[in-house]
Amino acid sequence: MHATVHAAPFVPPPYPYERLATLAALADMVDGGIVDCSIGTPCDPVPEFVARAAADAATASAGYPTAASSVAYREAAAAWIDRRLGVGIPAESIGICIGTKELVGGLPHLLHRRDPSRDTVLYPAIAYPTYAMGATLAGLRAVPVPLDAEWHLDVDAIDPADARRGLVLWMNEPGNPSASAADGAHLMKVADWGRAHGVVVASDECYVEFAPRAATILAAGSEGSLAVHSLSKRSNLAGMRCGFYAGDAALVKYLIEARKHWGFMAPTPVQAAAVAALGDDAHVDDQRARYEERRALVLGALDPLGLVHDGGPTPFYLWLREASGTGDGWELAARLARGGLLVSPGDLYGQAGAGHVRLALVQPTDRLRFAMERLADMKGMT
Repeated sequence: MHATVHAAPFVPPPYPYERLATLAALADMVDGGIVDCSIGTPCDPVPEFVARAAADAATASAGYPTAASSVAYREAAAAWIDRRLGVGIPAESIGICIGTKELVGGLPHLLHRRDPSRDTVLYPAIAYPTYAMGATLAGLRAVPVPLDAEWHLDVDAIDPADARRGLVLWMNEPGNPSASAADGAHLMKVADWGRAHGVVVASDECYVEFAPRAATILAAGSEGSLAVHSLSKRSNLAGMRCGFYAGDAALVKYLIEARKHWGFMAPTPVQAAAVAALGDDAHVDDQRARYEERRALVLGALDPLGLVHDGGPTPFYLWLREASGTGDGWELAARLARGGLLVSPGDLYGQAGAGHVRLALVQPTDRLRFAMERLADMKGMT
């Protein structure tokens, strides 16, 4: 008789930001209280016309919404992609998700069901933690891909053995936490690499509205690629959980059909809010201006303190290190917490980020100004 071999049970690790509890308590003890820039959760108002669209649609919410999304939502997303990113894509090649995080976490599982011969999720070595966790939750390998000097994926550094086992390659441009902003040539290179190796390229583009140049993987052709977009940042709709994915027609169709069985349906009011938000660019221009103002304010205040941003130009995050090039992210985060400012140590996004901290520009401008003034009064920040 053969002994039965049981896999070890999965024990969820602590959620990354829960590790900040001690630093948060330290920052909150400072006169004036904590200024929390650790998590990229928007602080600015939901546009009034978007909230009204959701409220008006609530009276029509008696029936179930469709898993693929309403025709109006898919058409609004297609029109936005054409208008903002300059790429025409059929509405039928778009599906919705209940906020993009659930798609990021669940995509490896569904792709592995589609192609069980591949077992490896490739993701940026410094990145949003859910890319790697999605692989873990699916029982797959998570393999980090090195970044180049400008924080972009270095696909030439991928081991050929990992490429052969590759199921999906995640990219994130504009990037979290580095604020990188890749151009079309880089996206084309990554898309071509994916097609050459039979690896789906999933491009998380949720910050694209804030990039100096709006670029999408879809401009490199939709075959083998999936662009993932969120309304959380551009329209301050993080609480409504609305996003969408677009690209390879066969892949999108597969995901829609599979997700029907999982019951992933965005609520009717959320879909109505998304349609309204995607149809308007003016509120996004206003939001971009807010982040640009905050970026300039904080960069100017941190420079005399010996802290520099060596990430990219997208105005949502600052990727900070000490000007000396030495130092540990947790030590730097603790020093800032003693001044009332909470940021995220860089190793939450991968060990390669251990010398950095991430500052999210998600507090009101006057609150950020207050935080910077407090830090300027501190001793020993240089």
